[in-house]
Amino acid sequence: MVAFKTTILQLALLFLSCIDKTEPMLTIDEVNKYSNPSSPIPSPPQKKKNIIYPPTSTTNVIINHDYYTLSYHEKYEQAEWVAYELTKEQIVNYNYKRPYFIQDKKVTTGSADWRNYKNSGYDKGHLCPAADREYNKQAYESTFLTSNVSPQNHEFNSGIWNRLEEKIRYWAVKHDRLYVVTGGVLAPNLKTIGTEKVAVPNYFYKIILEENKGKFRMIAFLLPNAESKKPLYDFVVSVDKIEQMTGIDFFPKLPDEIEQSLEKQTSYKVWSFN
Repeated sequence: MVAFKTTILQLALLFLSCIDKTEPMLTIDEVNKYSNPSSPIPSPPQKKKNIIYPPTSTTNVIINHDYYTLSYHEKYEQAEWVAYELTKEQIVNYNYKRPYFIQDKKVTTGSADWRNYKNSGYDKGHLCPAADREYNKQAYESTFLTSNVSPQNHEFNSGIWNRLEEKIRYWAVKHDRLYVVTGGVLAPNLKTIGTEKVAVPNYFYKIILEENKGKFRMIAFLLPNAESKKPLYDFVVSVDKIEQMTGIDFFPKLPDEIEQSLEKQTSYKVWSFN
């Protein structure tokens, strides 16, 4: 009997020694949470990494956030460009609660307060869309910094601009990975709103680059800040044209021969507009 008890004790000690005491144990609540299919598990926050093809900055004020990068222009109280990657895996919808807009603490001169937009007649138009960053809550909420918005006509923001954002998400699913640069065309003598004189761009642009196994495709859009029912392809322009209007070199890191060939193109036939 003593020998039997000793054997049982030895087996118990052997079992306990095999347990990794450094591994945290889940509580019952945690088990229930992750076993409940009605509770989606948000993707973990991605580690911060630099954008692959950073544009030049006319102000040398480049702000690196975890989920996008921007170049801030204090004179116009907004970003001259916002750049980010958009992948197929990021196109999800968790229906997060919409947060309040807040100022960007990384802008040392102070990004515009959201109150500049109040009763101005203009929307706080996202540059990096919230729907492009809905794969986790932190990414989603990061798009509600005032450095990531620009005054947009309501019909433009909810109409053709929204249609273009949806089309880019469609392309991201179809082509797996895209690189997006977007912003307003900032120029002298623009209309302003609010006490901080936030400039109202007359035009907005989006540039989309696809890279697949060393091959590149590019398309660019230039849209008036106004309502439009026209098809999106009517607003396709060359990247060269946007560079002339903004003074920004959008893809200086691309090999010159590839950059020059892509940036002069205005063809949209290889992109699906169905």
